[in-house]
Amino acid sequence: MEITVELVKTLREKTGCGMMDCKKALTEAKGDAEKAADILRKKGLAAAARRAGRVAAQGLIDSYIHIGGKIGVLVEINCESDFVARNIEFQAFVKDICMQVTASNPQYVSRDEVPDGIIQHEKDILESQAKQEGKPEKAMEKIVEGRLEKFYSEVCLLDQPYIKDPKKVIKDLLAELVAKIGENIVIRRFTRYQLGEKS
Repeated sequence: MEITVELVKTLREKTGCGMMDCKKALTEAKGDAEKAADILRKKGLAAAARRAGRVAAQGLIDSYIHIGGKIGVLVEINCESDFVARNIEFQAFVKDICMQVTASNPQYVSRDEVPDGIIQHEKDILESQAKQEGKPEKAMEKIVEGRLEKFYSEVCLLDQPYIKDPKKVIKDLLAELVAKIGENIVIRRFTRYQLGEKS
């Protein structure tokens, strides 16, 4: 069965999960929306999405200085309670995010933070490349959107493959922790310093 945009959108509205998570679940469930919703629930993604609206004002600010002192990272990750901020798994997650930012050098936390001008500039470049490759005009939009996904996976922390397990992206790792701990957790911001780099 073909996984249509409408099917993905309906599942997203029902579960509150991301478009890509819904598409993967529908593919796994061979287009069956009920089975796909169950798959998302089993993964804890639906519960995590529902918790996303809750206020997260506690948490931690942590740092990591890479060996040799050439790269330094500061990260703020929020949760709902001080109790969770002291949780070993939460603290380990914060450390992992520090390492991720050090290794993968994201520019933004999420897609929402990428300025429209930068997205449009990237789309123009990708469309120009696709035209030079002789791609058909009909497929241009899909080709550009597909390549834009790769751009997001490079510049947005939540879309990056996790350095310890590249089959997962950071937002999946975050959703798993939210489902396990039962509180909303938000990667608020980060700063990465590299020796000799202009700010």
